Amino acid sequence: MLSRGAASGRALRGAVRAGGQPPVRGLRASPRARCAMPSWVIDRYGRNDVLRFTRDMVFPTIHFPNEVIIKVHAASLNPIDLSMRSGYGATALNMKRDPLKLKTMETEFPLTLGRDVSGVVMECGLSVSYFKPGDEVSFKPKCLSHTEAASLPYVGLTAWSAVNQVGGLNQSNCSGKRVLILGASGGVGTFAVQLLKAWGADVTAVCSHDASTLMKKLGADDVIDYRSGNLEEQLKTLPLFDFILDNVGGSTEKWALDLLKKWSGATYVTLVTPFLINMDKLGVADGMLQTGVTVGSKTVKHLFKGVHYRWAFFMPSGRSLDEIAELVDSGKIQPVIDQVFSFSEVPKAFLKLEEGHARGKTVIDVIGKK
Repeated sequence: MLSRGAASGRALRGAVRAGGQPPVRGLRASPRARCAMPSWVIDRYGRNDVLRFTRDMVFPTIHFPNEVIIKVHAASLNPIDLSMRSGYGATALNMKRDPLKLKTMETEFPLTLGRDVSGVVMECGLSVSYFKPGDEVSFKPKCLSHTEAASLPYVGLTAWSAVNQVGGLNQSNCSGKRVLILGASGGVGTFAVQLLKAWGADVTAVCSHDASTLMKKLGADDVIDYRSGNLEEQLKTLPLFDFILDNVGGSTEKWALDLLKKWSGATYVTLVTPFLINMDKLGVADGMLQTGVTVGSKTVKHLFKGVHYRWAFFMPSGRSLDEIAELVDSGKIQPVIDQVFSFSEVPKAFLKLEEGHARGKTVIDVIGKK
């Protein structure tokens, strides 16, 4: 969250771990002096010039018993933040923010972008028993700084969702499996390479030549430069794959599934889906219907060809974050950071991300003095 001071959100583990725990603690109210904080907001959707700095963002308050308030030490940007700056996903997100239409205001503005944070719990709702004020979130890996930790949650949980929850791979069944990662040098890709190598997979990473050294450092067994020739033809010379993670989308979907082993349970998972676009264009009901028809028809089509076709999305999960933290603390996964910006440089950070060809994550040092 691109606010200096605090962010409010529901504790991922608050409701899950509440049963059988010691009696819940009372609500810790915010001191009266906390009424505003600095923040980067947008008042309309558009390009980078819509970003506005304010010192008068209303300090968050706890509205539900399973929420916490976090003092943000660092945040990071993801490609979806660029899209949402321009209005992508507005229909779905507005419904999520106010599902019962209780708010009297008809606009979501001023809107604070961002979804990745590392920081310290300031206050807890009544039913939160897994966190207490002073805890680092989400129980930050002990070996990482807040700047490093902020680079992991969104890409880590997105990769985990695609590989484990949707793709069905895990530590016990991944050894020796051949995995192809398209778009391996970005935030999700660099995390997925490390996760799959930690589980024993044979990983082929597709990226540009200038990212090949990074891919090898992260453990990729083979690195393919998509600029060195026809990518499809290059990949056809390799043995078939058990699993493909597609971070690129577009035309790759037309030929990538032909690289899978037929009738063996091999799976293609793409993170590039029309779900939010459909809702923006058609509304919630019709958008969800169109999405269901699209994914359903593609799933059946490829099933008859002997392979599995799946869509994946970011899925919040406290338990998965715990497992990721263990992998980081054991040295099997490391954060990959492209560049760190100060809080005053948030517009520059957006421009850097907009250039594309990232090598890991773009991070904001929220509490730095620069």
